[in-house]
Parts: sequence; C-alpha cells; structure tokens
Amino acid sequence: MNWKFIAGLLLGFGIGFGCRVFGVPVPAPPVLVGALLVVAMTSGYMLADGAMVRREARHRRDCGGPTGQGARSDAP
Repeated sequence: MNWKFIAGLLLGFGIGFGCRVFGVPVPAPPVLVGALLVVAMTSGYMLADGAMVRREARHRRDCGGPTGQGARSDAP
C-alpha cells in the first residue's frame, strides 16, 4: 500500500475522531449519497492522474533541445 494513502486515512479518522470528541460539526456531507459522491470524485481524480503520468515522452527523439535541432535534423 502507498504510504500517502495510509497517511490520508489516518488523518481522516483523526479529524473525525477529534470532531466527535470536541463536538465540532464534521466537515463532511451528512448523508451517505454525499459521502459516496466525495469518494467517487476523489477516485476519479486519482485514476485520471495515474493514467496521465508517463515516465518518458513519446516524441523525445524529435525534441530540438536547447539548439532547436532534433536528432534527425540534417542541418549543421
């Protein structure tokens, strides 16, 4: 498991516990449908972020670099 995921869960439960102990209104939707909407949006953002991350550019060999001439360029 990812350490960020575990840290997020612990932080969420900690905030919920603190709100319950001190009687502070919970900063979350009060109904199940609202909570599921938050989970769905978060999951969507995480999946999109994971799908969009690439380790290497597709057209790296065509990049001109600082001189503007690509690796395939015939110009001197």
